[in-house]
Amino acid sequence: MSDMIYRVNMTTLQSTIEPVPEAWMGLGGRGLTSTIVASEVDPECHPLGPNNKLVFAPGLLSGTSAANSGRNSCGAKSPLTGGIKESNVGGTSAGIMAKLGVKALIIEGLPKDDSTFYHLHITKDKVEFFQVPELVGKNNYEVLDYMLEKYNKKVAVMSIGTPGEMRMNLANISVKDPGGKLRSHGRGGLGAVMGSKKIKCITIDAEKYKEVTIADPEKFKEASKVFTKALQENPISGEGLPAFGTNVLVNILNEAGGLPTRNFREGTWEHAEKISGETMAENIKARGGKTTHGCHAGCVIQCSQVYNDKEGNFLTSGFEYETIWAFGSNMGIEDLDQIAKIDALMDDLGVDSIETGVTFGLAVEAGILAYGDGVRAYELIANDIANGTPLGRILGSGTHVLGKIYGLVRVPTVKGQAMPAYEPRAVKGQGITYATSTMGADHTAGYAVATNILNSGGYVDPLKKDGQVELSRNLQIASAAVDSTGMCIFVAFPALDDPKCLPALIDMINARFGIALTGDDVTNLGKNILKIEREFNLKAGLTSADDRLPEFMKYEALPPHNVVWDFTNEEIDAFWDF
Repeated sequence: MSDMIYRVNMTTLQSTIEPVPEAWMGLGGRGLTSTIVASEVDPECHPLGPNNKLVFAPGLLSGTSAANSGRNSCGAKSPLTGGIKESNVGGTSAGIMAKLGVKALIIEGLPKDDSTFYHLHITKDKVEFFQVPELVGKNNYEVLDYMLEKYNKKVAVMSIGTPGEMRMNLANISVKDPGGKLRSHGRGGLGAVMGSKKIKCITIDAEKYKEVTIADPEKFKEASKVFTKALQENPISGEGLPAFGTNVLVNILNEAGGLPTRNFREGTWEHAEKISGETMAENIKARGGKTTHGCHAGCVIQCSQVYNDKEGNFLTSGFEYETIWAFGSNMGIEDLDQIAKIDALMDDLGVDSIETGVTFGLAVEAGILAYGDGVRAYELIANDIANGTPLGRILGSGTHVLGKIYGLVRVPTVKGQAMPAYEPRAVKGQGITYATSTMGADHTAGYAVATNILNSGGYVDPLKKDGQVELSRNLQIASAAVDSTGMCIFVAFPALDDPKCLPALIDMINARFGIALTGDDVTNLGKNILKIEREFNLKAGLTSADDRLPEFMKYEALPPHNVVWDFTNEEIDAFWDF
């Protein structure tokens, strides 16, 4: 049986398995989730109401032996931005969905009975619905253990914690990784959408699947070898990321003057060394953790890690730069172990670590806590957000809402979504991505840091305006295409620098499906995805006036370079001239 569309109706508690429409055949991952959301969701609908849909789709190469192809996409209208959202995750869900033949899982409607939550179990030939009152009020690790025991460990698990049940904007959807830890469909509040549909968890049968069929296995194997070699030989994906994880970036950005500090007041932090990737790697080695660890099967970059406390007990896994920055230089916490405890708590609750950390940086300005107070930060998440106290509900609404409630001016958001760990005044290509991304401020949408800071794919001076719009545009087009393949975004580094890498990726797609895509076809796919997403956003009421950075960045000069955000509206709007 070929790939099919699995459609779940939460109003009738019924499901159908349908053939893939012709127009969707060549799509996967973000290309497919955004196409489905754009064609089936009313852009003016309430994101938590009956007319939004939650769509999961593995990438075109997910489920194959291709290196780093284990990413799953999730799409919906975002309750945080009011626009379209695609969120990308590693873990085990993508490979297993692909091997079951699930081209996409579309969840629509809301249950008539609002009093309970459901567990959906997806098998090759049906979707089963179970009421799970015993899991209501439980968080992700408890739900994960419950489901692994129920299905004898032969399932992928996707779940929400209590913030998702309460439909908070901070809520993520959490996904089991190969080692039994959690990865996150982060950003945009998709956990709130899952919570609105009263779905506590989704399990996908990992016992009765078939391996994906490859149209030309020999050609696939050859291309796969070339691709893997490119990943392993690149200095960033082959050396820097495996040695120090994504947290290698703390010292790099600090030296570049682009490390946002104390709610985007400065570009350097005097305590950066204490939370750096180098310090983290030393701690891991001294405490018997793992410096390299894959978030999905087939990962050859291995930039994740297992981080233990001083006694050698497990603290957290997948300890990322964004999280460490958000609670480190942004929130002023110098103790890496305290940030690790907060990270583990956020995984269990299923809250977005960027949105939460930036909200807390702003909460300092609201007088809710002080810079550097890691104990108070932990308590606010564990007690207030987890239990939905009035203050917890406010914090759980995210940075933008907190700023409105407290009458604050210095609110670092675009389209309602908090800015990640790169100061846009000092890394201007990243600023263009934040401004123009269809997803709100999003570093992965077009990672200009690669060329502005890491000299990958050439060099564009991060402090000057020249070439930044074109750089961001090219990277956003490429990223939209890569997000459709099921590939990890870090394949971008060798793709920018090694002329053999991208052709090998295209060769693998062609060998998988027996087709003949060219490089131009892939570029056109990326352009088409961006245009579909932008059209949805315009119909949802977003305009070019939403493609802007916060005003304070235009008049507050950022030390140490004393730079401001100096792009005109016309220069930003030229991004869409393609």
